[in-house]
Amino acid sequence: MAEKNFTPIHPGEILLEDFLKPMGITPGRLAGLIGVDRRRTLDIVRGRRDISTDTAMRLGRLFSMSPDFWMNLQRHYDMDCARDKLWKNICATVRPLISSDSSGKTGSP
Repeated sequence: MAEKNFTPIHPGEILLEDFLKPMGITPGRLAGLIGVDRRRTLDIVRGRRDISTDTAMRLGRLFSMSPDFWMNLQRHYDMDCARDKLWKNICATVRPLISSDSSGKTGSP
């Protein structure tokens, strides 16, 4: 797996920069629009809280889009963070059953 040279982008940053700021919506106003506590939206845009399925559905409804968009952003962020934190150790300790080369051989790399 190729190493990347960037920090994963939290979905809250995308929410803030691509949706709220262009529309002139504050995180506090967003909370009122989607019917959640202000702390939830503040924590999301600050990258301190994940986007839950509940929040994804609310954001999807508000912005007339699929909740899957928000869930996929969260999933990609989570996976990028896990790769940064865990991948080297996993590669060192877990051997694939099937080689990724075309021969299909298993065994030592």
